[in-house]
Amino acid sequence: MKSKEELAAEQAAYWNGPGGAMWLGAYDRIRRGIADFSEIALAAAGAQPGERVIDIGCGTGGTTAELAGAVGASGHVLGVDISEPLVEAARARAPGNATFEVADAATHAFAPASADLVFSRFGVMFFGDPVAAFRNIRRALKPSGRLVFLCWRTAAENPWGAVPMRAAQPFLPPMARPGPEDPGQYSFGDRNRVERILLQAGFDGLSIEPVDGMLNQGSDIPDVLQRIGDFGPLARAFKDVAPEQVAKAKAAIAEALGPHATAEGVKLAGACWLVRAHP
Repeated sequence: MKSKEELAAEQAAYWNGPGGAMWLGAYDRIRRGIADFSEIALAAAGAQPGERVIDIGCGTGGTTAELAGAVGASGHVLGVDISEPLVEAARARAPGNATFEVADAATHAFAPASADLVFSRFGVMFFGDPVAAFRNIRRALKPSGRLVFLCWRTAAENPWGAVPMRAAQPFLPPMARPGPEDPGQYSFGDRNRVERILLQAGFDGLSIEPVDGMLNQGSDIPDVLQRIGDFGPLARAFKDVAPEQVAKAKAAIAEALGPHATAEGVKLAGACWLVRAHP
């Protein structure tokens, strides 16, 4: 079993290496796919003029910019991400009332009791030691502050990821499955685990609500197949197999996506938790 330090180091290496590069290459597709979920999370956060906000796992700064617009010139947003390439992209288009730091939110020395809101859209599932990370985040919040984040539920509840993966697997090498306490995209899928982590970190007033919606994966099936290897577990798997195996995997994916193709695009269901808490 890997230590928490080893897990954290792996995440840093991935997001500063191939993960960050692939995210940048696929960002426009990802942004369009999760747009509805982003709106729900930002509305729940309810950033107000003059507030000070921390955006955890800010990536290229899209949510940071939205939050900066909400808090206005009298407020400020700090975007934090472990990936230098993503933060560099965010800084290139930073609003005047937003700044960015390349840092691990689990250990970063945030100003104590300084934030009215800590927000994250799909950015908190990758901590090597999530309890310690949320304790650190809680210290950054004012006593009257709030935590709001969105995270994926289980893989089984997210056909947008599960359907292509299940179709491709017979043509790819076995993929290692993360342990129940390991960081990863679906590591906060278990509601009880999310609640346990936040309570152990000292949070109170927990609200964990299901949010369901559809993700548009592309304009049509050929569009999806062209981009499906840009980011995520399939991207990693495709790099390690022969082109003919990739072709067979994509053919199987195309067949599996057939029932999900609509005039508005290829749409598959997604399932999240919207989490709110107070320090």
